[in-house]
Parts: sequence; C-alpha cells; structure tokens
Amino acid sequence: MKYIKIASPGSNAFLWLLTAVVGSAFWGCGSPLGKPGAGGIAISFDDHFIKEWYELRPLFQKYNAKATFFITCPDSLQAEEVAMLKQLEKEGHEIGFHGTVHAKSTELMAAGGPKGYIEAELEPGLRHMHAAGFKPVSYAHPGGNHNERVDSVLLAQGFTTLRDVAISRRKFKGFQLYAWPARWMNAIYYAFDGAQKVDALMIDYDEVTEEEIAEAIKEAKENGTALMVFGHEPLYSAPQNGKYGFNVSFLAAVLREAHAQQLKFYTMSELPKVK
Repeated sequence: MKYIKIASPGSNAFLWLLTAVVGSAFWGCGSPLGKPGAGGIAISFDDHFIKEWYELRPLFQKYNAKATFFITCPDSLQAEEVAMLKQLEKEGHEIGFHGTVHAKSTELMAAGGPKGYIEAELEPGLRHMHAAGFKPVSYAHPGGNHNERVDSVLLAQGFTTLRDVAISRRKFKGFQLYAWPARWMNAIYYAFDGAQKVDALMIDYDEVTEEEIAEAIKEAKENGTALMVFGHEPLYSAPQNGKYGFNVSFLAAVLREAHAQQLKFYTMSELPKVK
C-alpha cells in the first residue's frame, strides 16, 4: 500500500512541513508524460461484491466503459456469480485475481517461503478460477501488502500486471495528516512504458472528491497517461456497520467526466501491451 508514513508530529507546523517534504519526494509533482493520444483511465474493483458490480452494467454501458474485477475467495463462487462474471467478461471487462484467502502476502512468504506462499494464496484460488473458466493475468495485492520477493513470485507465476494501493488521504487519531491532490500523485498514472507493477488510487467513500478526480482525469488527458483508480463495494449512501466502498454516484461522475474528456477505458492487463 502506498501512502506517506509520518510519525506523530510535535506541532501542526511541523506536520505540514514534514508532509510537504516527504510527499514531494514520494509522489513528485504532476503526472509523468505518457503516449500522445493514449490518455485514458483504468478502473478496477476488489473483493467479492459480484452481484453488486453486476448491477452497475447499465452505468458501464451508458459510457461504453470497461473495468477490471479482482476476485478473492473464488472457492465460494456460486454458479450465478460465475455466470455474471462471464457476462461481464463477454462485454469487455477483465476478471483478475485478488488472492485465495486475502491474506498478508509478506507474512505468508516469511512463514513458508515461495512454496508456502504459492500453496496457500495462489494455487487453491487459481484452481477454482480456472475450473470456472477464468484465466486471470492481473493481480491486485490484498490490502496492498507485498514486497519484491512476493512480486517476483507472482511474475514468475505468469501474472503480467500487479496492482498496488495508493491513498491520497490519511488520518492519525482523527487528525488529518495529509490530503494529497490526486493530480500530483504520479504513481497513479500509467505512462505506457511497459511497467508491470502499478498503483491505483482508492476511490472509496470520502477518499477523493469529484473536483479532485476531474482534475486527475484532465491530467491524464493532457499528458497521454492512464489514470488508475479502484474501489470495493458499490454503495448508495454513506457506509455503515463497518462497510467500505465507493458511492455509485461518485463512480458515475468519474465515468461521465472520463467520457466527456474522451478518455479511453483500459483494463489492467491492457496497459503494458500499449505500444
């Protein structure tokens, strides 16, 4: 998971200065230059909210949009859910993999090495995915937890795109540590350089505003890059009872603005293929 790590500050002034310094070093300022005319957006969704995602089809169709759905716990896939995923795939969306048990990959790797990690988090879930007719080549790190060793195993297992998590806002004991403009987070823009390890901005509830996402979309358009964003469960009101997810009206605003800016919609596995 990508975010700016800051120790408890002694004062607000110190916090602001440290945030600015660390942030500028970590994110840079402004998105990178990509490929002229290739400006676009890559939207993805994590976990196992298949029925809820499926209900968004009219919204995707309205804007001729496509997305990537990263599935976790595929051993619990029901026949109805498999049929929904196949329909989404038929309509141009991508079905990716989000792990067998949604565990911390670094801990599994530390405990069992590459073999133990593969046997616990990759092979069981992929067997179910393959049996259902899906052959995912994109992987989203559960919880954004990974390291170079984990990445090397995933790439060796045939995954072509590994997606991490980027967060633009962070709080500490209720205090806002920082709110970083999405347009400055160069890590969430794909520059069409063949990179296989990428970061996507989380757009769950209260993570980013419509104005900020509009600015980020404009940035992608102007620089010929692909803005990468992701969320979890589709929600129609503020999350309650521990739920986490994005507001459907916010997603509609993202799709509407991307369509207005004439951005291309990419699936995650398509990004490294663009020449």
